[in-house]
Amino acid sequence: MKYSCTVISVSDVNASRRFYEDVFGLKVYQDYGKCVGFTCGLSLMQDFEWLVNVPKEKVMKEPNNIELCFEEEKFDDFLKKLKGYGVRYLHDATEQPWGQRVIHFYDPDGHIIEVGEDMKAVTERFLSSGMTKEETAKRMNVSVADVETLMKG
Repeated sequence: MKYSCTVISVSDVNASRRFYEDVFGLKVYQDYGKCVGFTCGLSLMQDFEWLVNVPKEKVMKEPNNIELCFEEEKFDDFLKKLKGYGVRYLHDATEQPWGQRVIHFYDPDGHIIEVGEDMKAVTERFLSSGMTKEETAKRMNVSVADVETLMKG
């Protein structure tokens, strides 16, 4: 068995498609009208209730119990780009205990999106600040071998 994709319910598949293409640069590999699949494994489904055989009123908006996660090499540039999309933020960009900077916001249908700084970029940021591999590993709460793996990208 293999994992194939994640499908999220959307109210307007065309608007959501534009959002995910424009904000994240996702590429469509299947377009069946009310269902659009991206090459990364994310799919959008309008009129989701028929797919899962659940009444429309039970397809909850903003359940806040799942998030779609992305990593971005140029995190600061992404934050600037995101400002032009009128998204609702859960919080401003913040730094996680392991050093990764992240932002959480809602997509047009209330799904939580997390965009985090690419972990290789986190490693490079710490090393370029003068930290050793050992200090970087301690700061990130990982092994030196993990730091070396992240450096290879």
